[in-house]
Amino acid sequence: MKLLENKVALVTGASRGIGEAIAVKFAEHGANLAFTYLSSEERAKALEERLAGMGVKAKGYKSDAGDFKAAEQLAADVVKEFGTIDICVNNAGISKDNLLLRLTPEQWDDVMQANLKSVFNLTKQVMRPMMKARSGSIINLSSIVGVKGNAGQSAYAASKAGIIGFTKSIAQEIGSRNIRCNVIAPGFIETDMTHYLKDGGAEKWFEKIPLGRFGKPEEVADTALFLACDMSKYMTGQVLSICGGMST
Repeated sequence: MKLLENKVALVTGASRGIGEAIAVKFAEHGANLAFTYLSSEERAKALEERLAGMGVKAKGYKSDAGDFKAAEQLAADVVKEFGTIDICVNNAGISKDNLLLRLTPEQWDDVMQANLKSVFNLTKQVMRPMMKARSGSIINLSSIVGVKGNAGQSAYAASKAGIIGFTKSIAQEIGSRNIRCNVIAPGFIETDMTHYLKDGGAEKWFEKIPLGRFGKPEEVADTALFLACDMSKYMTGQVLSICGGMST
């Protein structure tokens, strides 16, 4: 059974990692996909072709969700091309790790714009077609670091914690319009962003994870599918941690 048949989903930062896994999972379940990327047009084109090969409509947009005008234009372009936006996954983000004493104001601002302002920008835009349809699901990617913090990641943790507070507030604002807004907080997931951790000796990291391993992007995608479809239609303002038990 396809859980997202004929739905339109917008996924940011989908040319790799968790975003790509979510886009593929949604396509497997019948959703038409609009997705964004910033750098690799080659990877974006390959994903576009892969999704289209699964029998759904798919289009990649080179767009920076951290730029308000770009987010505004993106939402307008997607609605024009696909007719509406039923699901929005705010996944794009960066990390610039450093101890606070060494963290520069520019690094702090870069992380806040890419991780937190982007969620504000795009959520504000996708609410319009969702309110018109009186239906929608917004899924924001936070992190277990936003739940419990981590030394050397104050900017990243602050941005991801901000996403949680933002989501809980928006869920209360738009619930009456039948629009849901939830958070996924991944732990250590096998992506380009965490590859360096394995180089430093994976065993020491596994000791902190009750399930004893890093998660896979597909496991995060499964959770996104649950939050996107009607199986979670009475859930909003919630934080689902996909962390192998780290937050226990």
